Amino acid sequence: MAVLNRTDWYDIARKTNWTPKYVKEDELFPPQLSGNFGIPVEQWESYDEPYKQTYPDYVKVQREKDAGAYSVKAALERSRMFENADPGWLSVMKAHYGAIARGEYAASSAEARMMRFSKAPGMRNMATFGALDEIRHTQLQLYFPHEYCSKDRQFDWAHKAYDSNEWAMIASRHFFDDIMMTRDAISVGIMLTFAFESGFTNMQFLGLAADAAEAGDFTFASLISSIQTDESRHAQIGGPALKIMIENGRKAEAQKLVDVAFWRAWRLFSVLTGPIMDYYTPLEHRKQSFKEFMHEWIVSQFERSLTDLGLDKPWYWDTFMHDLNETHHGMHLGVWYWRPTVWWNPRAGVSPEERAWLEEKYPGWNDTWGQCWDVIIDNLVEGRTELTLPETLPIVCNMCNLPVNNTPGKGWAVKDYPLEYNGRLYHFGSEPDRWCFQQDPERYAGHMTLVDRFLAGQIEPANLGGALAYMGLAPGEIGEDAHGYAWAEAYKHAALKKAG
Repeated sequence: MAVLNRTDWYDIARKTNWTPKYVKEDELFPPQLSGNFGIPVEQWESYDEPYKQTYPDYVKVQREKDAGAYSVKAALERSRMFENADPGWLSVMKAHYGAIARGEYAASSAEARMMRFSKAPGMRNMATFGALDEIRHTQLQLYFPHEYCSKDRQFDWAHKAYDSNEWAMIASRHFFDDIMMTRDAISVGIMLTFAFESGFTNMQFLGLAADAAEAGDFTFASLISSIQTDESRHAQIGGPALKIMIENGRKAEAQKLVDVAFWRAWRLFSVLTGPIMDYYTPLEHRKQSFKEFMHEWIVSQFERSLTDLGLDKPWYWDTFMHDLNETHHGMHLGVWYWRPTVWWNPRAGVSPEERAWLEEKYPGWNDTWGQCWDVIIDNLVEGRTELTLPETLPIVCNMCNLPVNNTPGKGWAVKDYPLEYNGRLYHFGSEPDRWCFQQDPERYAGHMTLVDRFLAGQIEPANLGGALAYMGLAPGEIGEDAHGYAWAEAYKHAALKKAG
């Protein structure tokens, strides 16, 4: 029997809409879940997914990917990568697994919302595979770190992190709940798959895969590459939906969804990927600086995607471009200083050689962030380690839930962007953060940051110990300097030489 080519039957098979007879359209596709943009269902039927894939093809390809990832892991189990890896690289894995693994599982629910409630048949088809992708990614990123739990309790946070009140996870949940768990199908497609996944998720996986290969961790490189190929496919779900919205006079709504999601994603990844690429990855294994990678893989590609669809660059684009030079340095310094409050061991990454690299990649680094590290280094050289540890909590932005920071030095520009709403004064770390809140204040009002909870008396005792207990960080999990301050020895030798 002759077998038809996929092109001969695919369009017919995926056009699964019908005219309901026993219920109204709004009962079949509730506006709150489907997207109440006033666009007729006939228009959504013109959705043309860029990836035309059938279930048998999908299963075959995914089976091959799994076989490849698990076989590489099995083949390298005796390589003693854990024992031989730079402590900073182990921190890369711990931070990634905790921040991403359970988030992937939440994303499967977001894909399922598009799968069930989108009025576009092609979108439902792609989201079906997207939900399966996210479940696969969760399984991989929980299975791989599990073997390390018996060697290092911090790896247990791959599963534990999302159930805790650790400050970075409060920030992560606030963001992901916003774009994945509390939006309609079309908004999820735009905010999650276009604004977030087509940029920042691919950035995390592309950058880490390259750095892992350079560091000799081929197990992690294989895992990340296997996941990234899925992300690059279902990240295309939002593009055709945006096209339909723009063609039907809904550009303003589409633009706002993109602008909110992109800025919120940038703020979160400035504390995750930026420090990983510029500080945690050993110097000899760094392929590019974080800024260089962002310009090559995010900025140019995202600008091109916006132009192709007929959207504008976000209104805050100049602010974003400026922040690429600065924000992640402050986030890194803050994470290292408040290291007891994270589940990995932050790598300082400021040896004399690394500072020279940072100055080359970010001219002026030594006169700004370097001045802060000089104070830390002087305290370590003099044996005053206690002065490099926190006694209080920082001011936290009510939108991104991350510390308010900016570049130190002569151009010191830390600024609070306050807003009073319904009798409560909110504080924001940037104008775009405040703008995001203003777009839908009822969505965000009432949320309490970790510092808000501290001031409200929810954390007892009201000190660092009480905060650590509230965050669920037990002895053996609390972050310490990744190298036990060994990097400061070069500065001690220099001080002794100068004194002699």
